Amino acid sequence: MTSYPKINAQRLRQRIADFATIGATPAGGVNRQALSIEDRAARRLLADLAIARGFSVHQDAIANLFIRREGCNPSAAPVLIGSHLDSQPTGGRFDGALGTLSAFEVLEALEDADVVTERSIEVVSWTNEEGSRFSPGCMGSMAFVDAGDMAGWQDTRGNDGARLGDELAATLKALPEAKMQPVGHAVSAFVEVHIEQGPVLEHAGIPIGLVTGVQGTRWLEVSFSGEAAHAGTTPLEFRKDPMAAAVAAIAQLQLVVMPADPMARLTVGRMNVEPSSVNVIPSRVTFTIDIRHPREDVLSSIEAQIDAECRASAKRHMVDVLIKKRFDLAPGQFDTSIVDVIGKACERLGVPNMKLVSGAFHDALFISRVAPTAMIFVPCRDGISHNEAEFVTSENIETGAKVLLETVLSLAR
Repeated sequence: MTSYPKINAQRLRQRIADFATIGATPAGGVNRQALSIEDRAARRLLADLAIARGFSVHQDAIANLFIRREGCNPSAAPVLIGSHLDSQPTGGRFDGALGTLSAFEVLEALEDADVVTERSIEVVSWTNEEGSRFSPGCMGSMAFVDAGDMAGWQDTRGNDGARLGDELAATLKALPEAKMQPVGHAVSAFVEVHIEQGPVLEHAGIPIGLVTGVQGTRWLEVSFSGEAAHAGTTPLEFRKDPMAAAVAAIAQLQLVVMPADPMARLTVGRMNVEPSSVNVIPSRVTFTIDIRHPREDVLSSIEAQIDAECRASAKRHMVDVLIKKRFDLAPGQFDTSIVDVIGKACERLGVPNMKLVSGAFHDALFISRVAPTAMIFVPCRDGISHNEAEFVTSENIETGAKVLLETVLSLAR
């Protein structure tokens, strides 16, 4: 090692700005949905930057993109760092891209300083983390750990009608320089930098979050079915009103679930009313409930509360209720040894930090099933994410990258 590696903050900020032009929206965000033309352009730019620095470029059958800087021990499993480049339709420029480009800056900093590491270091850009165009999200990381149905995904249709298999083939074809490799390979550790997507770090004035795990998530669909009737001529005692039942159940759940447990999350995010006419008592009201908690037993308890309250409300309002579970993702705990390595990196750099649990799920959750894994969070302004107004200060961008570099130096030896 000719000199101690240093993050080039100006270069990293410019990289983020350059990638933000790909799929740029008028409001300053990005629309770079998975396997789209814009996603391919971002992959192309990252690959070109890698090739210019002499790094090798690989991709697999699900279009996960890997940039590799060789270590001196080819038999040692590499250290994997990175995130994703796809976005929400009106997403911000930092979600995913910050982690991928911070990881690439680590490779460049090591190369600038002629650092020799025992382990190779790979930067990864996972495919379709967001799930905004094709469902489910985190396809790339799920496939990497053999947790997804790659064959079944081929005929999935996007929100624009495109077939995933066709878009995937076009994406792979657009980067012929990337050597194909099997889906999934051994890694010694995985570390992902990401914006917090919440207000905790900013509110505490702490620049780095040591993420110890990810909350479990369940999505429920609740349908109350009653009887359509005239809004002006039907007295209360003759009504079988599913909207009244739904509103009462939702109001009660909002009163009891989150106030009773600061770690619990309950969100009603979508509602459909039939026949959706201003002067007709609805015949059916269907809505979704997103519940989250770090403990699976508590998630089950919350689900039982929802079931009991909805059934009680249906009985009071003389309607029927049907509850379906649409998604169930167990909580994940990250490797304490990797969390400790990140914490010690912060100590060496003199960076204040705090431990926290991620409220959103990330690719790291799936990679933690096959390799020691942890995440580094940096604050985002007002906790805003999945929004064109998403913003991270230059100082926090640099601090996150410095902590990642120091962590990688420890892990790659």
